[in-house]
Amino acid sequence: MIEHNDTADPNNHGGHIKRSLQTRHLSMIALGGSIGTGLFIASGSAISTAGPGGSLVAYIVMGVLVYFLMTSLGEMATYIPVTGSFSTYSTKFVDPALGFAMGWNYWFNWAITITVDVTTSGIVMNFWFPKVPSWIFSAVVMVLIFIINYLSVRSYGETEYWLALIKVITVVIFVAVGLLMIVGIIGNQGPIGMRNFHYKDAPFVGGVQGIVSVFLVAGFSFQGTELIGITAGESATPEVSVPKAIKSTFWRILLFYIMAIFVIACILPYTNKNLLSQDVQQVTMSPFTIVFRRAGFAAAASVMNAVILTAVLSAANSGMYASTRMLYSQAREGYAPRIFGYVNRRGIPVFALLGTAVVAVLAFLTQFIGKEAYNYLIGASGLCGFIAWLGIAISHWRFRRAFLAQGHDLNELKYQAKLFPFGPILSFILCLIVMGGQNIDAFVKMDWSNIAITYMAVPLFLILFIYYKVRYHTHLIPLKKVDLSRKNNSESYEPDKN
Repeated sequence: MIEHNDTADPNNHGGHIKRSLQTRHLSMIALGGSIGTGLFIASGSAISTAGPGGSLVAYIVMGVLVYFLMTSLGEMATYIPVTGSFSTYSTKFVDPALGFAMGWNYWFNWAITITVDVTTSGIVMNFWFPKVPSWIFSAVVMVLIFIINYLSVRSYGETEYWLALIKVITVVIFVAVGLLMIVGIIGNQGPIGMRNFHYKDAPFVGGVQGIVSVFLVAGFSFQGTELIGITAGESATPEVSVPKAIKSTFWRILLFYIMAIFVIACILPYTNKNLLSQDVQQVTMSPFTIVFRRAGFAAAASVMNAVILTAVLSAANSGMYASTRMLYSQAREGYAPRIFGYVNRRGIPVFALLGTAVVAVLAFLTQFIGKEAYNYLIGASGLCGFIAWLGIAISHWRFRRAFLAQGHDLNELKYQAKLFPFGPILSFILCLIVMGGQNIDAFVKMDWSNIAITYMAVPLFLILFIYYKVRYHTHLIPLKKVDLSRKNNSESYEPDKN
């Protein structure tokens, strides 16, 4: 096994991870992590596929899944707040092989996602500057998010707070304007009411198959909420901040998504061709843009393009943070070279940041070398987020059982996940359904290239897991021997005194 990293010793590297993030940071990070282009662009496609009723049902079910995952993660993160989050929990509560595979899987997911987001940012900027090559804007964004993450964890937290706030305000205004249009107070078409909920085949279009299709899309929209587990390791008061962020974020996310989709479904019939657009280049066809225009806002397209740019910048910034912290954690667990565990005096794992940035840049460059290679890279990260969700469910199941098996009282937990063991079991099952159903058509048509692109993350994860298990002969940790100690997990942290 790789020798355990001892970079927590200040004499070894001169710095500690700092607990600088406040409750407001954690709440906005989790909230902003799931409000992105999936809501602003792809929500219309969901309504077009399953109708107004079907899309609402799909997003509610996915909201329930996210709720149970966040409460599971919250229980573990308040008891043992560590930067490695669910990767560390998999190592401690399940099997070191699972922790090894989970950590590298999640790091790879976000490192590649950075590439996607900076590429998208260039495309979004072309809305205003069509003659400037998009890669120039992408390069600027890459440098910008690197600097933000290099300065301090507080700079990351503040940036995410304000970027997320812009998205939240946009959704709130959109819902308010939409409701006023529905009752006929603004707009030139009088009261709209609920008539589009009964238009043609509405409210449920495509039956169960339509709902399942949207359920799969909704899964990607909600990814990023698990970031709260990563940030818990740098929270000033994790036992207070994490539960509060989880409780507020879940209801806000569900409210924003459900209300936004309800407004769109009321104002635009599911047959509206503009709803089919899922491309950021077609911001003029975003359901948000269309609704704002119908309300009389002439500059709707430019405003929404600015908001979409905000969402993409937020995603790229979070991706750089999450992947850096996971690589740092992998080094501290002994799963990555020791140098990535180095922390400077500002509390930044600088070599992990550099390593992640280099990989993201190389992945970005592949699109200029060969589009097929770039597509395979993107495809390889496609299901990584859901694999992380599976790991959260499994780790919580084992944590709670080990906690009781070792004679602990549930009252010792600062935060308790509701409805255990139903929560993690349901989460596990729903994640498997989402993953398995991503590209059923490819199996029907025996399109092996498409299958490989869609499901590549699964064999890559299994290769990592099997490699570590075979090489180091690891086993499922008996419940009585699960490491529930908390002291060693806080020695490499210090409060931010600034």
